[in-house]
Amino acid sequence: MVDERPGDEVVERLTFRRRHRLSHARDYQAAFAGKVRATRGPLTVFGRPNELSHSRLGLSVGRRVGPAVVRVRIKRRLREAFRLARPELPSGYDFVVTVRRHQRMKMDRYQQLLHSAAQDIDRQWQRHG
Repeated sequence: MVDERPGDEVVERLTFRRRHRLSHARDYQAAFAGKVRATRGPLTVFGRPNELSHSRLGLSVGRRVGPAVVRVRIKRRLREAFRLARPELPSGYDFVVTVRRHQRMKMDRYQQLLHSAAQDIDRQWQRHG
């Protein structure tokens, strides 16, 4: 979606729509089966090309991370980090993020970790051919 304001340049709206999320178990399984991953801090990001023009995000936050309130907060922050980082992320990938228990981090830290891991996954897939 694009916003046009008088006197301004065209600005792309950063949204997180249904098409930007993984919703089927087969998509998660395919990302795990691709065996391309990058670990950054408490995040492990699995990725594989998806033949779409945009990247999609899947989250796997287990009970070991903490109670439901903590898990939901982490998922909310990761979705927001993905939404904000999407213009810099490589497009055409399915990313599945698994999380280990960790201390609370700020949004920009999640964004940095996600961006770094996605770039590494892209490099790995480029090497594979």
